[in-house]
Amino acid sequence: MSVQPQDSILIVDFGSQVTQLIARRVREAGVYSEIAPFSQAEAAFARMKPRGIILSGGPASVTDEGSPRAPQALFEAGLPILGICYGQQVMCEQLGGKVVGGMGEGEFGRAFLRVDDRSALFDGLWSEGEQHQVWMSHGDRVEQLPEGFAPIATSEGAPFAVTSDEKRRFYGVQFHPEVVHTPDGGKLIANFVRHVCGCAGDWTMASFRETKIAEIRAQVGSGKVICGLSGGVDSAVAAVLIHEAIGDQLTCVFVDHGLMRSGEADQVVGLFRGAYNIPLIHVNAETLFLSGLAGLTDPEAKRKFIGKTFIDVFEAEAKKIGGAEFLAQGTLYPDVIESVSFTGGPSVTIKSHHNVGGLPERMNMKLVEPLRELFKDEVRLLGKELGLPDIFVGRHPFPGPGLAIRIPGEVTKERCDILRKADLIYLEEIRNAGLYDAIWQAFAVLLPVKTVGVMGDGRTYDSVCAVRAVTSTDGMTADIYPFDAHFLSRVATRIVNEVQGINRVVYDYTSKPPGTIEWE
Repeated sequence: MSVQPQDSILIVDFGSQVTQLIARRVREAGVYSEIAPFSQAEAAFARMKPRGIILSGGPASVTDEGSPRAPQALFEAGLPILGICYGQQVMCEQLGGKVVGGMGEGEFGRAFLRVDDRSALFDGLWSEGEQHQVWMSHGDRVEQLPEGFAPIATSEGAPFAVTSDEKRRFYGVQFHPEVVHTPDGGKLIANFVRHVCGCAGDWTMASFRETKIAEIRAQVGSGKVICGLSGGVDSAVAAVLIHEAIGDQLTCVFVDHGLMRSGEADQVVGLFRGAYNIPLIHVNAETLFLSGLAGLTDPEAKRKFIGKTFIDVFEAEAKKIGGAEFLAQGTLYPDVIESVSFTGGPSVTIKSHHNVGGLPERMNMKLVEPLRELFKDEVRLLGKELGLPDIFVGRHPFPGPGLAIRIPGEVTKERCDILRKADLIYLEEIRNAGLYDAIWQAFAVLLPVKTVGVMGDGRTYDSVCAVRAVTSTDGMTADIYPFDAHFLSRVATRIVNEVQGINRVVYDYTSKPPGTIEWE
């Protein structure tokens, strides 16, 4: 069951790498939005009953045979439509216009468009005769407009940079308003959903909370729910929200694999048993996990072992509880989007440790996923709305396999303890400098490399510690955080002086891509 917001926007995905940004911009305007692959857009349209439609960009060429199309019913629904890049081109093509592609038709990077005519899309934002910076990324362009359309803005490489049919409220933009490189892009999308589509803009975390509580109660009824806690933001927020809805019908299971950061296991137990009085089973499985990791050095082998063992332990505890019909997960919207191919083909595989894999099928349980419509930053807002402390809400992302993938090579208790101490010092210094909230993720890595050092009059031969910090919005791409040399020197000095077993510290300067955020 899903309680549908009164105002919503349907985003039809044609495979753009930045479609998620469109949804984020709509939600930032206070309007609920969902993304549906073009192949499933008609069903999503019937379910959502949206106030407007946005057609995303995409990598295909409208001029190619078999390239994606929007359901014709969307153009006949009498609703406002905004086509972005490929979305503009496909709307033009389907309504009788003409798109051309090939050498010399493209436009990439920063561009400037001139506003030539008035439009409801521009009301209160852009005026005739003005020039505005936008971000272009297209190989095709519209050559002939459909009947009823007129050009309202042009750029050097796109004579139809913005087009509109004001009567039908159809708009097409050749640029990408969803990206930060289009300075007024967010305002333009907000203008479309609020002014053109008439959405109230009152979708807030408070309203989401009320809606979700009603939805959880309707789904669960008098049934029992079990929830696996990882210590991270997602599972914590999901558990607190579900507990607010159904109280002691929820039991949380915290499988402590001994691979968490310093003090985190105690924080989880203290928060849920103390602050929220939520029924919690704490399973100390450190010995089980570390014994199974002995001798494993391949990153994927470590991940698979941890994922399988977690499921086995969780399943055993769930059976002891008995009678639970529902399994709660902290699945987020990016996971949902990524699990559905926009072409309708095979799904993208989500990493097994993010969720509990095939456990619902094995145990014949139904899923409760109260966060599946939210992005990560929205989960943090919901956590604040629920009163979760900042130490949980603002915590940097932490991988399911924990420290095991921050220790390349074999994982042992000794190496975990060394890394925990180094990581604690690093994060402590980041907090002391007031930088924690400016960084998406920061952590230490214990390398399987030893180097010679000198401490006092003695020679050392100890491990190398790498420290990493990145900025990002969604984890899909990331850049390094530009610490000053003084800060890094202080961190290195403290780690070498205070952590026995480390005699050298290096800083990872690799962005994503080409590197990944985690080392394994």
